[in-house]
Amino acid sequence: MTTLTGFAVLYRQREDLPLRTRLLFTFGAVAALHLAAVGLLLFGLLRSGESGGQPLALGLVLTAYLAGVKHSYDWDHLAAIDNSTRKFVAQGGEPVSVGFAFSLGHSSVVVLAGALVLAGATVVGQFMEDGSAANLVLGLIGSGVSGLFLLAMGIFNGAAFLRATQLYRRSKAGGAVAVEDLEARGFVARLLARPLARVRRPRNIYVIGFLFGLGFDTATTIGLLVMTTAASLAGASPLALLSLPLAFAAAMTLCDSVNGVAMMRMYRSALADPQRKLGFNAVITGISAASAFFISVITLGGFLKAAFSLDDPVTSWLGSIELGEAGLLLAAVLLAAWGIVVLRGHPS
Repeated sequence: MTTLTGFAVLYRQREDLPLRTRLLFTFGAVAALHLAAVGLLLFGLLRSGESGGQPLALGLVLTAYLAGVKHSYDWDHLAAIDNSTRKFVAQGGEPVSVGFAFSLGHSSVVVLAGALVLAGATVVGQFMEDGSAANLVLGLIGSGVSGLFLLAMGIFNGAAFLRATQLYRRSKAGGAVAVEDLEARGFVARLLARPLARVRRPRNIYVIGFLFGLGFDTATTIGLLVMTTAASLAGASPLALLSLPLAFAAAMTLCDSVNGVAMMRMYRSALADPQRKLGFNAVITGISAASAFFISVITLGGFLKAAFSLDDPVTSWLGSIELGEAGLLLAAVLLAAWGIVVLRGHPS
């Protein structure tokens, strides 16, 4: 009991730990997911002996891992992680685990669904079946939560962008600027106080990530579960196949964790010297806010179409938009902005 109490105290106080220690905890958890996936795969293959499903399982696990890498660069992932990180940094934090928490929540849905598929639960097929009541309900929950959350983040960071722009002009005119001047204030802060009241720590993003993943709305997620089902019917070891969703989760948490830490460093570098880096802060805050607004409009448009069976051209068009590799474009734009600042040294 004493040991459990000690762990609970450590969990509550981990925000007070040194940055390097929290980074070790975060990436240690990512490494543990990788080890669990590899361990399950090897144990399953050893248990199955010379089964013909071995090459199939090995190939599918690699495919699942690469799918996790690709899925981590979906635009909604990047927008949620980037905007949440910006919020925590603006409030004075060092949120090293935002990407990990979001990705872990998102991939928890996939791991749970994969386990149910291997256990023979037919309910997962009902959730995945396009047009079914279960699929519609989960899709509405996922798209509704993600759309509203990104809209709130877009408003929060949009207000921060406008304030940063005003302060940049003041700085150009010779006025002094402090870090606390960059925080959202006034009407916007009051408007979002209640909706974002429970998003106080990076760990709160886990729930957001879980709800994002409820919709089974990506070809990547559905494809992974279909692969798991097909391989199970082909005779591959269930333990080896359980490593498919774990490999997917391991890859996604690794990439999202790296993205979250990179964004934290980017935003903190922008706030470390607000007098000299105010222009950079305004640019990256504006990019993050615009990405959140963009995704929230598309997501909420699809939500309204599905919820009310709309047939108008606007929601039909929004619901049909496929972002594809657009997340990589957003990452490239942010990295390019950061790279320009590094090359220039100290922007004005």
